Amino acid sequence: MAGSKVRIRDAEGADQEAIRRVLLSAYEQYRHDLPESRWSEYRENIAHAVDTPGPTDWLVAERDGTIVGSVTLFNSSLVAYGRDLGIESPIVRLLAVAPEARSQGVATALLREAARRAKLAGAETLHLHTSDMMASAVRLYERLGFERATDKDIWNGDTLVKSYRLRVIEAALLES
Repeated sequence: MAGSKVRIRDAEGADQEAIRRVLLSAYEQYRHDLPESRWSEYRENIAHAVDTPGPTDWLVAERDGTIVGSVTLFNSSLVAYGRDLGIESPIVRLLAVAPEARSQGVATALLREAARRAKLAGAETLHLHTSDMMASAVRLYERLGFERATDKDIWNGDTLVKSYRLRVIEAALLES
């Protein structure tokens, strides 16, 4: 599987269950980082996100006919989070890569396509939010050129959800 090329495409209705499986398997690694009640709520929110309208785009990464990753793209913080954080540029949410497809460029390909779409839409930046428990994701974001945007941080209970932004106008991510 690792040798074949990943294709990024728009999700279709028939992809919902495959996307849900990828999301749940990808986020399972955080189960022990959260109290059980918080994990149950988080897991349920992730599972239901597949059925919730709102994203401008829902992208999937497909390899050999199998969905191995996905990401959503929203056009503002009001739509993405239900609250206005003053972000009027595209926002990435729910980036997920199936555990068996990690370290194979899937997340980078999904983020590259999200950044390309943001730039085509005339946006100057692409935003995302993450937390310290997602350390490997944070390393990826920083390696790809995302910078902290502390003015857009939010709190979810006692968890600081850190904001990052990529300046798509000058993003090296789009040059490869």
